[in-house]
Parts: sequence; C-alpha cells; structure tokens
Amino acid sequence: MGDEDDIFSAEDFNEDQLQRYARHIVLREVGGAGQARILNARVLVVGAGGLGSPLLLYLAAAGVGTLGVIDDDVVDLSNLQRQVLHATADVGMDKVESAEKAVAAINPEIRLVPHKALLNSENILGLLKDYDIVADGSDNFATRYLINDACHLAGRPLISAALLRFDAQIATFKSHLGGANPCYRCIFREPPASGLVPSCAEGGVLGAVAGVAGSLQATEVIKEILGIGNGLSGWMVIYDALEGTVRKIKIKPDPECPLCGKNPTISDLSTYD
Repeated sequence: MGDEDDIFSAEDFNEDQLQRYARHIVLREVGGAGQARILNARVLVVGAGGLGSPLLLYLAAAGVGTLGVIDDDVVDLSNLQRQVLHATADVGMDKVESAEKAVAAINPEIRLVPHKALLNSENILGLLKDYDIVADGSDNFATRYLINDACHLAGRPLISAALLRFDAQIATFKSHLGGANPCYRCIFREPPASGLVPSCAEGGVLGAVAGVAGSLQATEVIKEILGIGNGLSGWMVIYDALEGTVRKIKIKPDPECPLCGKNPTISDLSTYD
C-alpha cells in the first residue's frame, strides 16, 4: 500500500470514478471498498511484452493505482503480433515509454512508473520494496527463477505465467506464507539445460494465447488485491489452445525445495552474482 496520506477510500470517489468503475462497484465481491483497495494497490509487472501487454492494460483499466513496469527493450515490428500494448508507430521506442503512453490513454488516473532496466540480483529487492504484488511476464528462465527467489525472500505474492506455441500456464506463488503454499522451485527445481526448451522466438507463439494468459494473470492479481475467490497458490492452470482445454492441477510444496523447504540452501540472491 502507499503512504497513509495517499490512502484512497470509497468516500473519495468523484463522479467520473463512479462511472468509470461502475461495473466493478455493483459486484457484491468488489463494491466501493474493494474498488478503493484496487486504487490503493501497487503492482510491479516484469516485462512489457506478450504477457505484460494485457496485464498492464487490464490492471490500468481496473484502476490499480500504481503500476510499475520494468523492461530494457525497445519495440520491434516482430513484437506487434502479440504485444498489444504497442502500436506500429511505437517501433523503436522504449517499451516502458510505449507502456506509459498506452496506460495514460486508457486510464489517465493511473500512475505508471517506468523502470528501463534489466532486472537483476542487484536491483530486484530494492524494486520489490515499493510494490505489494509482482506479476511475472518475463520470457526467459533466468529471470523467472530470480523473480521467484526474490519474491519468497521479500515476502511478496507472485503471479506467474509462461507461453510457448499454443500453450500457456498460470500459477500464483506465496511460499513466504509457508503451509500449503509452494514456490516455482517446488515444481521445477532448477532451470532446464540451455537449448532444451525453445524460446518463443525459436518455437513461436500464437499471439492470442498471450492475451488469454495475460488476462488470466490480471484476474489473479485483482483477486489477490481484493482477497476474493480461490487463488491459484498451490495450483497451476494449463491452457491448450489447439485442444481448447483448460486443466487445473494441484501443486504441493516440496519439503526438499532449496528455497522454501525444510532445510533451505538459498537464503539470498548471491548465486545470481
């Protein structure tokens, strides 16, 4: 949450906000108090690409008050098939700058904080201090493991997704809470060997699948902000676009996990240095 002086309450809504968020406010599970909670939330989105695009657009439209986005890349023509945050005129522009422009267009009330940088072990913990929830839209295993480890150590909920070809997977990780909450390493202990899993550039990805996965991520972020429904901690949703199927599988904490198990060997991010 933000500073106490910046806390927004349902009584603070102006007429434009009542109209903009009317379809949320009439939901019994959200209401005015819930929408105020959304407006006070601070969410960090890692990557302004295929997943980050729908994430940022839907979170901005929902009224998440502060959105941070970290990305060190520029918009390329090959991005536009799936990265709906960016337009043809944005080719060559920093992705975080293009994201700032797109978010302002959809909801000028939202504060978007652009971080043009490569996420690494030196800057991630400092970034996490400023945000309540992290949404991982990265496209490589090194970053995915770094985010998982940092969120566990910093005590931040992580909503993660991954794409390849016609498939997507989405999960929430809150291993810092212990109990039945696993981390990413409980499923995939170590990154796969180099070249074993192709990147999207190598294997391809159906653009609309990124929209499905990023939208599901945005939904889980909002559920975490509001504390409603059944979250995906301890579960993974797997979407197969070709088969038209969605599966939800149970994930249990691994007692031998090197990060969140009974005898953890990862207590800081020094292994990434």
